[in-house]
Amino acid sequence: MKRMIQFFDTTLRDGEQTPQVNLNLREKLEIAKQLAVLGVDTIEAGFPNASKGDFEAVSAVAKEVRDVSVAGLCRSVPVDIQRAWEALKYAQQPCLHVFIATSEVHMEYKLKMTEEEVLDAAVMSVKLAKSFCSDVVFSPEDASRSNLDFLYRVIEKTIQAGATVINIPDTVGFSTPMEFSGLIRNIFANVPNISKAQIAVHCHNDLGMAVANSLAAVEAGATIVQCTVNGMGERAGNASLEEIVMALQTRQDYFDVEHHIDTTQIYRTSTLVSNYMGIDLQPNKPIVGANAFRHESGIHQHGVLNNPLTYEILTPESVGIFKNESMVLGKLSGCHAFEEKIKTLGYHLQEEDLQKAFARFKELADRKKDVSIRDITAILDGKMTDIPAIYEIVDYQIFSGNRKSSTASIILKKGEEELQDAAVGEGPVDAGFNAIDKIVQLPVSLESYSLKSVTEGKDALGEVTVRVKYEDEVYLGKGISTNIIEASMLSYITALNRILAEKALNNHQ
Repeated sequence: MKRMIQFFDTTLRDGEQTPQVNLNLREKLEIAKQLAVLGVDTIEAGFPNASKGDFEAVSAVAKEVRDVSVAGLCRSVPVDIQRAWEALKYAQQPCLHVFIATSEVHMEYKLKMTEEEVLDAAVMSVKLAKSFCSDVVFSPEDASRSNLDFLYRVIEKTIQAGATVINIPDTVGFSTPMEFSGLIRNIFANVPNISKAQIAVHCHNDLGMAVANSLAAVEAGATIVQCTVNGMGERAGNASLEEIVMALQTRQDYFDVEHHIDTTQIYRTSTLVSNYMGIDLQPNKPIVGANAFRHESGIHQHGVLNNPLTYEILTPESVGIFKNESMVLGKLSGCHAFEEKIKTLGYHLQEEDLQKAFARFKELADRKKDVSIRDITAILDGKMTDIPAIYEIVDYQIFSGNRKSSTASIILKKGEEELQDAAVGEGPVDAGFNAIDKIVQLPVSLESYSLKSVTEGKDALGEVTVRVKYEDEVYLGKGISTNIIEASMLSYITALNRILAEKALNNHQ
């Protein structure tokens, strides 16, 4: 019988620690629901005691996402564990994940604790977590740089205290594959009660070896992999879920293991996470990058045309990438036909979201002669429906040339009131943003602006992503349109609406 490899996804916790990423509650819920569809075994929804927002997000995921384990991270202190349980107690399968550092450098300079103090804290935290929850994960942070004899003691004692999973982190991406597989084998050989717990691994990518280290650990006997979609995370990120899954899937002849992941949901999950986090993937990113299945060389093209196996070891369809064929839908198509078509792409929307998506499709069909599958997935994955439309664009006019300053006139709607103003700028986008600023009057600064084409052709959909800074926080906005000026205005308004919605929520609380 093949070993079952479980996937513990920490995109919503460790992945959200990516610099300048700040997901709101609705976005976290949508990602969590998609992770459940993808088939991950556990969703680490956040660090409940880190902030009120994290607590609410973990609680919401615990209440609304079924048929999957939901975990919350806690330091080895009672207040963290108690707070995490308050958020997780609604989950169908709650999991408490407690951690404390065990490396000498962390104990001396960060914790300022002795080995015995760390051991006592670890045992106490596992016992407390166990009093709330049967599923307890314990992580000796920075395990790959820890003294082995001490590491073995901590693992043995925390298993005695009730830990069901021991997670071995390569916290700073220090290990090499041979070292890390050796560490896992040594744990199996030197911890007397290791058979009473599962071994998980959590690898960071500082030296570009997170996926290789994770696979080496699986080969050495680990049965749980902690990872993130697109490898998101602090510094160089985490082990990439999609790369590990497809390595196990494609090399069944070597690994001989099973998993619960529906690989056809990989691309959609990757795109959703990329859109909501506002982080574009490098084109040569394995599995989900724009160039992952493109062949430029004539020799490669000739080989693939004769037999795809010459240069493709997996198919685009196996990870849910659809060919850019035109949909048999147009501006006269009805909502029912649209719904049936998007179901074939793996989308199952609630009625309200379906109607909004259909309206966007009809608007797009009026602008484009041919609507492709990639057009549809772009407007579905980039919809940003979670942002309250406090301000909406009614109309705008922009005049621009190469010898004069650009001028923009903007009409925005706020409730039933229409507000109008005009401004000049260095270009059409700058002028439009300045006019919006005069109406909304939020003291923000533009941190970044990026534009990319999400489909092909002269009438391609353009996606604009902006980040604006307000009171030391950075807020993301996205806009999609066949008109890049419109996409720019939409992205900026979305970012400002996000700020205003958060301000209103904080004032209400």
